Amino acid sequence: MAALLRTSAVLLLLALCTPGTSALYPRRGHIQRPVVQRYDLLPEEPVVDRNGTELPPLNTTYYFDQLIDHNDPSLGTFKQRYWHTWEWYGTGGPIILNTPGETNADGYEAFLVNSTINGMIAQEHSGATIVLEHRYYGFSNPYNNLSVESLQYHTIQQAIDDLVYFAYNVKLSMPGGDRVTPDEAPWILIGGSYSGALTSFTKVNQPDVFWAAWASSGVVESIVDYWGYFDIIRKHMPQNCSSDVQAVIGYIDTVFTSGNETAINDIKELFDMNLTHLDDFASALQNPLFEWQGLQPSSDLSDSLFFPFCDALEVKDDQTAPPEGWGLENALSAWSGFWKQTYYPYYCGNEDVETCLGTYNASSPYYTDLAVNNEGRSWNWIVCNQMGFFQDSAPDGMPTIVSRLIQPSYWERQCVLMFPEAFSSPPTPRVTETNAAYDGWFVKSNRLFFGNGESEGPLARCDHLCRRN
Repeated sequence: MAALLRTSAVLLLLALCTPGTSALYPRRGHIQRPVVQRYDLLPEEPVVDRNGTELPPLNTTYYFDQLIDHNDPSLGTFKQRYWHTWEWYGTGGPIILNTPGETNADGYEAFLVNSTINGMIAQEHSGATIVLEHRYYGFSNPYNNLSVESLQYHTIQQAIDDLVYFAYNVKLSMPGGDRVTPDEAPWILIGGSYSGALTSFTKVNQPDVFWAAWASSGVVESIVDYWGYFDIIRKHMPQNCSSDVQAVIGYIDTVFTSGNETAINDIKELFDMNLTHLDDFASALQNPLFEWQGLQPSSDLSDSLFFPFCDALEVKDDQTAPPEGWGLENALSAWSGFWKQTYYPYYCGNEDVETCLGTYNASSPYYTDLAVNNEGRSWNWIVCNQMGFFQDSAPDGMPTIVSRLIQPSYWERQCVLMFPEAFSSPPTPRVTETNAAYDGWFVKSNRLFFGNGESEGPLARCDHLCRRN
């Protein structure tokens, strides 16, 4: 096992562009969720083991009896879903455990095979792979709804304890699968984005369970005012596009804070976006910028609209704008045209603007839908309580590509609307407590590998760690 993490540059790149790169596809103009992207990279032929024996299909779903509350086992268990293969397994090989994090894990079978770093490590070291669905996501739920009462057991610590309890108690279907607990076989924990942070948190909280761990784009430092997310994008996006976006946002902020209703309505009409609340309008303009995180090194894996957005602003009469851009007049017209013709239909479909982008209606299904498999609600519970990550504008005096109308209070208000039984007023997430418990940027752990891309949004959430280590 000494050579386990002696990976090549190719492996590192794959780790960054597959399980680690957070594909952020914002919906509904509400609190955004960093999700590890699904990939259709599965083999077409049946999966066989090293002896040529055909194995169960990769999409075979298994169920584990997970404790509802690790502090009170008397509450019973729930069915936690997982997917598993032992294509390359040999006795004594590692068990590679991955959770996609804050999403339904069905469809993440690519993380079992060697198109991802998980499978490549398993192939090289005769290991088996597992994808485990996170509690309160998909259909791994202790209760049949996502009410505030049900969500009481949805915490970072319970998720850590799930991984540990699973490793020590699961009976895998493969030969010898009842004799591979962490004291009998090396377990490797892998995660990206939030689950990358969960990987780090687990190594800090339970240092002796997993032999090694790989955290790709791990959002290890919980932050309330997460303006650095868009600052990374500003610094690495095409300079001409950045210049023009800043010009448009600065102009709209000036108009929206002027009290000039005629000028305000002119902007709404230009974008055909007659939202009641100006901060909702400002937030809507974040969405093409969120597309940055959907970019991939390979164009075959990326369907982001980020560069089409920049092209709409910066290409005119077959000419590309200089670094300073074409200027406000062209950028404002081009952005509104792209929004109406391309982005709004893609983002909202046939929904009216208030239904799609408004955030003030407490009776909206976005806030009131308590059904399981509602990953936005499950993620928001963690965001509002423990992690924050409210992506907003840069502080005054600094360049910004996001309206200064967007502050943490914009997102915190939505926490009250979604969880009125939990919050009577906008909450401040307990990020100091979270960072103190799991060490944030200042983690120290044996055999814990971090992989981050310099130009990706989550870098702002690991800045000190990445530069120190």
